[in-house]
Order: sequence, then C-alpha cells, then structure tokens
Amino acid sequence: MPELPEVETLCRQLRGVIADREILSVKILDPRLGAVDGLVGRKITAITRQGKALEIKLDNDARLLLHLRMTGKMEWQSASRALPPHTRFIIAFSHGRLLCIDPRRFATLVITADGSSQAFVKDPLHDFRIEELHKIARVKKLPVKSFLMDQRLIAGIGNIYACEILHEVSMSPWRPVCGVSLREWRKIERATKEILEKAITCRGTTVSDWRDLFGQKGEYQHELKVYDREGLSCLRCHGIIQRLRLSGRGTYFCPTCQRR
Repeated sequence: MPELPEVETLCRQLRGVIADREILSVKILDPRLGAVDGLVGRKITAITRQGKALEIKLDNDARLLLHLRMTGKMEWQSASRALPPHTRFIIAFSHGRLLCIDPRRFATLVITADGSSQAFVKDPLHDFRIEELHKIARVKKLPVKSFLMDQRLIAGIGNIYACEILHEVSMSPWRPVCGVSLREWRKIERATKEILEKAITCRGTTVSDWRDLFGQKGEYQHELKVYDREGLSCLRCHGIIQRLRLSGRGTYFCPTCQRR
C-alpha cells in the first residue's frame, strides 16, 4: 500500500506535470468508481496531499480526492500507447494523460463541488501534536505499532514505516501505548519526521510493485533497517531480525534492541 512518502512523491511529481493545465477529457473504465462529472474544461490550480490521499484542486473550487488504497498507482504518459492492464480511469491533457492503475480495484475517486475536502487527522510531517497524542494514548492499551498505524489518529503511516520508526527508537512494536512517556513520544516524533523525509527524498520504498508517476522504482528500500530483513543481522546491535504478526500485519523487529 502506498504510504505517506509514496503519496507525497506523486503529489510533488504531479505538480510539475499537470498544475495550471486544463482537463480535456475524463474516461472512467471501471464502473465501480461511479460517475465523476464536471471536470472537462476545468483547470487544475493545486495538487496537495492529505494523509495517504491526493487532493487535486480545480478552478471552480471543486476538489478531486484520490485514495490509492492497497494496490493503486498513477502513471503519466506523454505519448499515447497501449493502456496497462487494470487501468481504471484516464484524465487527458494537451500534453499527455494521467492513468490510475489498480489491480484490486480498491482505489477511490471522489469529487466535491462545494470547496470542502475530507477532514484528515494529524499529519506526521507537519502537525504531529505530541502532547495531544500522548493524552489520547494514555487511556489505550493497544500496541504502539497499531496506534501509529491508526489512520483516525495519525494520517499516512503504514506497516513499512511503523516498523522502521519503532526500530529507530528501540521500542517494541508490542509495547502498550498507554505506557509510552511524553519524552518517548518526542523521540518517536523526531524519528518519524527523519524517516519520512528521507523516504520522500528517495521517492518511496519499492519492496513489491510501487512505482512513481514515471514508472520508476523508489530507492528507500536500500535504507531499510528492519522491514523485509527477516533473518538478517540488526544493523545496530547485530541481533537477528524477526518477523511476527501483530494485528494481522507482518511486523519486523529486532528482539535484542527492541525488547518487549
């Protein structure tokens, strides 16, 4: 699933390609997406990220909200060629076209005509608000990794980066979040920003099928310290990285420096 760095990568790349451009046509290829009317002839005024979602603002104050979910990705074609399998919609411009490709068909596309956008919670790059999170966490007994991945509380952190953040601060993913001190939350905040910003610089993490807007793999997979490293030595303490399931997700951690 594209996480915050991957969506931010798309956001920045889209700004350089479609900002201030007029939409010539829209073709919905998957009826599951529903009708998206009123886009033709509109000019794109801004592209922003809201958590794991892309928000494309139009010159009539409407906003196009795209969430890629599990397997969605965007592709820019400057010249027409054969459509990739699982293409779900096409937005055409004078200089090329934007495709959404999604094998599992979970991605959603919604247009709002009133200038309002979906309300999102704390963005870990810009608005972590540690004191507030600490207050919420004190009354919850769920594991800290599950708390970090709760999109109702923190927008954008998924499985890969939650594993990396907790390894960076030497904290067990199973640690009850109610026991995490404010001082430890500040360490989590610093690690989160550093890891996410580095991942954005690397255009995301490709351990499966992630590609950026131009079909290129990300590079942060070369920086991973625990994720997808089961059986290898911890780069900090030389313990052996393990993979166990937590809340249904494969969780990578070092049992030596991230003791429960």
